[in-house]
Amino acid sequence: MGKRYVMCTSTGCIEYAPERYRKLDIGIIRVHILFNGKDYLEGPEFDPDWFYSQLETLENPKDHLPKTAMPLPETVAAQFQEAYDKGYDEIIVICISSYLGGTYNLVRLVAEDFKDKMKITVIDSKITCFGEGLLAIKAHEMVQKGIPTEDIVKEIHWMMQHQEFIGVDGKLDYLIYNGRLKGGSAFMGKMLNICPVVHFTREGECVSLCTVRTPKKAVAKTCEIMKQIIGDRAPEDYILFHVYTGKSLISYMEEIEGGYGVQTNHEAVIMSPVSGCHNGPWLAGYGYLPLRRADEPLE
Repeated sequence: MGKRYVMCTSTGCIEYAPERYRKLDIGIIRVHILFNGKDYLEGPEFDPDWFYSQLETLENPKDHLPKTAMPLPETVAAQFQEAYDKGYDEIIVICISSYLGGTYNLVRLVAEDFKDKMKITVIDSKITCFGEGLLAIKAHEMVQKGIPTEDIVKEIHWMMQHQEFIGVDGKLDYLIYNGRLKGGSAFMGKMLNICPVVHFTREGECVSLCTVRTPKKAVAKTCEIMKQIIGDRAPEDYILFHVYTGKSLISYMEEIEGGYGVQTNHEAVIMSPVSGCHNGPWLAGYGYLPLRRADEPLE
């Protein structure tokens, strides 16, 4: 079995997660974020706490919306070439959901140019933020154990079939600014203090599960749904963490979740600025990744 390398797009938040993950030598393909006339690369040099605090107080936000841009093809090619030059025979890349932009397809196309040099497996994670990053971490762990790539891909796809990202948009402002909520729905939503509960479908699309009046009630609904998702699964058989853009709703979540029997078992991880800029600085929720038990079939 050849020498293998795992990579992830920067939206996977590995560099915003606890430091232990940064020591795993997982390659990062960086996505761009354009804000206040500057082009930033997502990663340690771009502080998400600063970014979301800026969004909260931004003057005329509708006219100064942050934008995102895919990695440059030549940058991705250079990263693949560097891995090849270091003696890697194979790369496994975990990408942000293809529903959220063209990065997955770009990486896949660049990988085609290397097919005569090395094997590159590009996986559409069907999710974003640290849920995406966790898939890369699990792939890296399996590589270290010498598990064949075909089996790693099957395991990752099993996780993807059961993963969850569910959260609350505490305010509708950025959903309206970005055109995701328009006209009468936008007006009524703001007037009635409506908060959508959003999640990712199995196809990787972020959609509204339901709408609830007031942030506290929406957080309670999120906790109720999360408890149903976990069911009677033991804590050692999943990873559950808070995900957020701003911390305003996290305190509600921590206050309410115990009453629903929901308890995280992993540190909170801030949401990727590239992903979170479209929702704004008032999102809080859960990331959930099940770990397959021995009695659960892989296929």
